[in-house]
Amino acid sequence: MPQIKIYGLKQSLAPLRTQLSDAIHQSLVSSLQVLSEKRFQRFIWLEAEDFLFPRDRTQYYTILEISLFTGRPAPIKKQLIRSLYDNITAATPIAAQDLEITLFESPPANWGIRGVCGDEL
Repeated sequence: MPQIKIYGLKQSLAPLRTQLSDAIHQSLVSSLQVLSEKRFQRFIWLEAEDFLFPRDRTQYYTILEISLFTGRPAPIKKQLIRSLYDNITAATPIAAQDLEITLFESPPANWGIRGVCGDEL
């Protein structure tokens, strides 16, 4: 049940929300076997004056932060990252140069889900 934060310029990414959300979720389903009905995404829209980034990025510069339980092997995490690049660049005008992805892993005991600790699910 990965949690996803999507950061980007509101004016550029808000019109792409559905395509971007679907591309991200497709990658999670295919790479991590996340159930298709389990979509946990937060879009964090920024105004231009609040989102500073290098000049070699475009208005579509996007940062994905994905929080997940520890324990997945490196090849699976790499597959997820590659799938995200493939799906997002195919479904949106976001180029690979404009997409940065970070996976944050945390032990299940550090999560609270539906009233219990993650390691008790």
